[in-house]
Amino acid sequence: MKAVRYHAYGDSTVLALEEAPTPEPGPGQVLLKVTATSFNPADAMLRAGYLSEMLPLELPHTPGVDVTGTVAATGPGVTGWTEGTAVAAFLPLNAAGASAEYVLAPADVLAALPQGVDPVEAAALPGPALTAHQALFEHAGLSEGQRVLVNGGGGAVGAYTVQLAHQAGAHVTATAGPRSAERLRGYGADDIIDYTTTPVTEAAKGPFDVVINLAPTTPEDTDALAALTADGGSFITATTPPATEPGRGVNVVRMAVRSDAEQLTSLLARVAAGEILIDITDRRPLAELPTVHAQADQGALPGKTVITL
Repeated sequence: MKAVRYHAYGDSTVLALEEAPTPEPGPGQVLLKVTATSFNPADAMLRAGYLSEMLPLELPHTPGVDVTGTVAATGPGVTGWTEGTAVAAFLPLNAAGASAEYVLAPADVLAALPQGVDPVEAAALPGPALTAHQALFEHAGLSEGQRVLVNGGGGAVGAYTVQLAHQAGAHVTATAGPRSAERLRGYGADDIIDYTTTPVTEAAKGPFDVVINLAPTTPEDTDALAALTADGGSFITATTPPATEPGRGVNVVRMAVRSDAEQLTSLLARVAAGEILIDITDRRPLAELPTVHAQADQGALPGKTVITL
């Protein structure tokens, strides 16, 4: 099969489109014929070796943690999945990924793809939407009427965070550049802070019951964001943790997303119902994945990019 792999950690030049053995499913595994995957910042961090101590990879490694595809074969002990079923999944970060014609997935992370959901667009959903859902409802315990600040609202995770928080009845303030502002208003953001003109911590009218930090921040900036959290509120960061504890009963969580088939199934159902919108900027063929990584490394990737097989 064709796959994009790297044999050593490094910059985007280590990625190569090459022939690789088609894997065979073992116990509890399903072999998927890949329809699409998507680029996530975590793919670049893993490739560069920044996470090698925490998440060591078996090299050569195929990137791509989000996947949509169809069931091609099942391993021993797998029930409930038949050949040809369309599915989506968020794959384990340190397992071989979906930038290939076939990929193995644990059967318990799969979610059936509902009719009416574009299987290519859906490849942009699993990791970002699961991150947003878990940040808001598992870690922050969001409830109706609360005030939420989403720092990094213009990104893929931020877009789902804004949508989910708005639909839960929260008052949502999001940071975004001019390119993303109108899109986030359409998703339900009540207030937009243009971070390109005004520091977020100066423009934000706190306090907020929940602050979600999705943007790269210095420890000092993270402390300032955490200070915007109301007494007894929740500060959730997917990037830099605070340098000092904010106190005041603030719940501080440095989160990492996990696979959850039940949550993903629910999110996909909401996409099918038109409640959650998927925004992608570009669709690129597998051979262009090294270019996508290079653009991301340079800060020049214009938005969420899916990779089609």
